[in-house]
Amino acid sequence: MIQRERAWEILKKHVGQPHLIMHAVAVSAAMGAMAGYFGDNPEHWESIGILHDVDYEKYPEAHLAHARAMLEAEGIDEADIRAVLSHGYGFCNEIKPETPIEKSLFTVDELTGIVLATAFMRPTGFEGLELSSVKKKFKDKRFAAGCNRDVILRGCEMLGLEPDVVMSLTLAGMKTQADALKKA
Repeated sequence: MIQRERAWEILKKHVGQPHLIMHAVAVSAAMGAMAGYFGDNPEHWESIGILHDVDYEKYPEAHLAHARAMLEAEGIDEADIRAVLSHGYGFCNEIKPETPIEKSLFTVDELTGIVLATAFMRPTGFEGLELSSVKKKFKDKRFAAGCNRDVILRGCEMLGLEPDVVMSLTLAGMKTQADALKKA
C-alpha cells in the first residue's frame, strides 16, 4: 500500500504545473475525508488522490493510457493502479469503479473543481464556506462549466450516497488543506 510521501515523490517526477499539483492536493484531501467515512485508511486513499493524474501533464490527449506503465515502473501494486485508472471510466477507458476507493475517486475528481472554484469566488476562500454555497454553485451549470456534474451524480449513485453527503465530505476534506489551496 502506497504512502503519501512516496506518492508525492512519484507525482513530482512527472508533474510540475502548479494547477495540476493543486488539483492533486484537492483530490487527495477529498479522498482522505471519503476514507474516513468508509472507515478505511485515509493516508492510502489520499495517496491515490495524489497519483490519479500522474500522466496528465505529459499525455493530456491520452490521459491514463500511460499511467499503468508509469506506476508499474515505480513499484505500485495492481489494486492501487486499478484505483487510479478507474477514475477515467467512460471517458479514457472502460475500467468501471467497483470498490469504495475507486468509486470515491471517480466522484470527487470532478467535484473538487466545483468546490475549489466556489472558494476562489469568495474573498475569504474556504473560511466560512458552507455546503449551501457549494450546492448553489453545483446547480448553476455555467459555473465551473468544465466540471461534469453528470459524472459526480453518477458517482454518488455508485457510492449509494446522496450528493449532499459527498459534497459535505469533499468540502470538509478540502478545508483541511485550505492554505495549500489558495488561489495564486
